[in-house]
Amino acid sequence: MNAAWALALALFLLPLLGLHLAGLPGNWLILGAAALFAWLRHPEAMNQAFFILLGALALAGELIELAAQYLGTKRYGGSSKGNLGALLGAFAGAVLGAPFLLGLGALAGALAGAFFGCYLLERLHGMPHPAASQAAKGAFFGRALGLTAKIGLGAAMIVLTLRAAWPA
Repeated sequence: MNAAWALALALFLLPLLGLHLAGLPGNWLILGAAALFAWLRHPEAMNQAFFILLGALALAGELIELAAQYLGTKRYGGSSKGNLGALLGAFAGAVLGAPFLLGLGALAGALAGAFFGCYLLERLHGMPHPAASQAAKGAFFGRALGLTAKIGLGAAMIVLTLRAAWPA
């Protein structure tokens, strides 16, 4: 019977990883689902240290996503103002894109928003078109790389959770 519960958990956790593509907090929902499972089923392997690890991985995913965008923009010649524009643009793009393509529009919106937000603020602060375009490319690639890393950390969270939940 415990294997059936662990299998049900696996079938519940895997779609949560895909929520990142819709701009939703998949890693935090994975953490919540693991906590709910531990509360309902009492697996011994899911102790306080386990949840601290999962929380650290979820937080690391968020920080890596932001840092990758920041460093991508900087590497391609962007300024702090361009980074702010990329961050705000990614958020606005994800919100505005969410209703399209069954929620996948949030991903395209976040990437396009990072590009256009960075480009717009760089141009408003006097950066010429080629340099602003280059900085915006850095914001786009940084956001994409950060999201990829965040999804990878979410996959690691799922593996750790299933390993702890699976009967010995």
